[in-house]
Amino acid sequence: MRTQMATPHESMPSPTHAVYAISVAAELAGIGVQTLRLYEQHGLVTPARSAGGTRRYSGDDLTRLHRITTLTGEGVNLTAVARILELEDTVARLRAERDRLRAKST
Repeated sequence: MRTQMATPHESMPSPTHAVYAISVAAELAGIGVQTLRLYEQHGLVTPARSAGGTRRYSGDDLTRLHRITTLTGEGVNLTAVARILELEDTVARLRAERDRLRAKST
């Protein structure tokens, strides 16, 4: 009997599932571990923690890290990055709420 292999997409964790250790997340984001810790200190990213306190990053965290590195690469300071991310999060929430209300009214 032949078993079917999972496609790469099927074997990937969901974007919200925190699975990456700090060293892996830093490597995937193209930054140093200390830089990643600095971003956490500034509240730019908040990884999940294991029962033992180990940081675990998700695909969504990696997306956020790429956005942070893009902004800092353009010369934006960390205080401004925090504000930009806050505004982008607010816009995303408002769009989701708008879409939910539109779907409900149809």
